[in-house]
Amino acid sequence: MTLISTCRRLAACFGFLVLASVALPVHAQEQAIRKAIAEKFPNAKIESLSKTPFPGLLELVVDGTLFYTDEKFTYVLDGSVIDTKSWTNVSQQRREDLEAKQQGPIAFKELPLDQAVKIVKGNGRRVIATFEDPNCGYCKQFHSQLTKLNDVTIYTFLYPIISPPDSVEKSRAVWCSKDRARAWDEVMTSGKIAPAAANCKAPIDEVLKLGQKYNVKSTPTIFLSDGQRLRGALPVEQLDQAITAASKARK
Repeated sequence: MTLISTCRRLAACFGFLVLASVALPVHAQEQAIRKAIAEKFPNAKIESLSKTPFPGLLELVVDGTLFYTDEKFTYVLDGSVIDTKSWTNVSQQRREDLEAKQQGPIAFKELPLDQAVKIVKGNGRRVIATFEDPNCGYCKQFHSQLTKLNDVTIYTFLYPIISPPDSVEKSRAVWCSKDRARAWDEVMTSGKIAPAAANCKAPIDEVLKLGQKYNVKSTPTIFLSDGQRLRGALPVEQLDQAITAASKARK
């Protein structure tokens, strides 16, 4: 039986797995955890062990799977950590980041940018692509951050996965507008937009298939020009630095 299956089976029954109860310094603590796992599960690969922003909680990644343990290494937890300030599922975001790391960067030049809403700010030399849902609260936060960026071209793929059919209809309305960039800004700021004409076609199905191809499971998902993936409503400073670094990497 593997470590992952054992942890999940016991976690489902008891909510935890009792392992040890001795508090140790950070380095010795990590060595003890690695040793304990190696003894019980010699084939398990410990990819990382690190502190989290939450007091007393350590993150443990084994064979690509996320677990948590306490500072005394008393329990191993298999589940989700929720940040009650923003009600963000921190664990889900982390799992998606680990998954994206395993997948590696995409070929940005292969994205069908003609199926995305194009927004140019300043000279537009730097480029990113995003997957966003018109009913996504984090996308609205992200949109407000994007307004602070300069000299960037943003290709937004309308990715209605949160609350169809409303998300689908709003996405169609944006795509069918005479000024798509303005329409997208309108729906992101007000949440409202006039419906599209019944005979107007939008590449909704194509974008949904594209998102599945690149394993886009949440919005906003951002692809930098070097193919790296980011998620969530990142602070503008962090996003700007990442965009610049990706642009330099392409040269």
